[in-house]
Amino acid sequence: MNKSPKEKLFTSYQVFVIAILSLLQFTIILDFMVLSPLSAILLPALHIKTSQFGLVVSAYAFSAGASGLLTAGFADKYDRKKLLMFFYTGFIAGTALCAMATTYEFLLVARIITGIFGGVIGSVSFAIITDLFPMKTRGRVMGFVQMSFAASQVLGLPIGLMLANKFDWHAPFWMIVGAGIVLGIVMAVRLKPVDEHLKLHVDRNAFHHLWATTTRSDYAKAYLATTLLATGGFMMMPFGAAFSTNNLGIGLDKLPYIYLITGICSILFGPFIGKLSDKIGKFKVFAIGSLLSMAVIIFYSHLGITPLWEVIVLTVLMFVGISSRMISSSALLTAVPDAKDRGAFMSVNASTQQISGGVASIIAGLIVVQSTSGRLEHYDTLAFVVTGTMVVAMLMMYYLNRRVQQKLHTQEPV
Repeated sequence: MNKSPKEKLFTSYQVFVIAILSLLQFTIILDFMVLSPLSAILLPALHIKTSQFGLVVSAYAFSAGASGLLTAGFADKYDRKKLLMFFYTGFIAGTALCAMATTYEFLLVARIITGIFGGVIGSVSFAIITDLFPMKTRGRVMGFVQMSFAASQVLGLPIGLMLANKFDWHAPFWMIVGAGIVLGIVMAVRLKPVDEHLKLHVDRNAFHHLWATTTRSDYAKAYLATTLLATGGFMMMPFGAAFSTNNLGIGLDKLPYIYLITGICSILFGPFIGKLSDKIGKFKVFAIGSLLSMAVIIFYSHLGITPLWEVIVLTVLMFVGISSRMISSSALLTAVPDAKDRGAFMSVNASTQQISGGVASIIAGLIVVQSTSGRLEHYDTLAFVVTGTMVVAMLMMYYLNRRVQQKLHTQEPV
């Protein structure tokens, strides 16, 4: 008997959805990341201090977190395509204001506006993924969507910095606006309505819906897990470049090689990690990634002067571990909320991540100090703190995984 042809994993429309959501995330992440490398240009151009620049960076994160909480109660009451179009339009407008800014105050307000709209897009995208893709393929989908982080590092940042050097610091923002307009038009024309959740019973009172979503015990555990996940990443990353140059002896001219190679490896490993999480289980991949990350972080934080090749190898291993945690946890967390709560849950979860990241950066700044010689002190202490959060996060994800498996066994929609 002839075997039937192998069924395609994704339809052509699902491939389009994955591609458009990945590109949307690319523009959002690039908009957030491009500001830090522009610091050397912005400080003298706007005549501002480092503390003022830090406020510009954090203003995005905190406004994004606040907007996610404010919109959570309404997130399940509208077609998700319409929500995505609304917030992406606002994001493009905010980025255009950044491109037009000529003063510090103007830029600060522009970043707040960009954060208000941009901070919600990720949660709406994850809700769409949950609505359109079954649990057994979400690891693969997240693997592709999460590649946006690495792609923005490998492709977006170098292009943005090149434009900034050739023209001025406004140019990278105009680049994002141009790409965003094209993506918005494609999304408006080709993306179908995502409104199946509107057939379910949802509390029509936005405040009741928000309260129920934030106080439910299993959801609260997911928010705590997200807090711990964000804490780990945001504590180590802000001081990574400074630690490499001042403690490991890597010259500033060599740093781009580290980011480039790490980004390329992250792009290559992303889909594989997603596929592996679908095959052997999301929690197993999360646990493996956590153990790898903990081992590398502790070893890395105790290094002295180190050859470039060794730093690159360790950084790649670290990002493989972090990517394994991000992809598998994102896929697993999509199965936590009930179908009628997905939008609200994703919004609150995204806000939790944004706010936790901002708080984590502040705490890290209190732990790490720079000596008169330029070396960073107590970076190893920070590594142990991060390791502690990873251990607790593993316990929380273990509980959430058990809850998801129970839902799968009882045929509850995930």
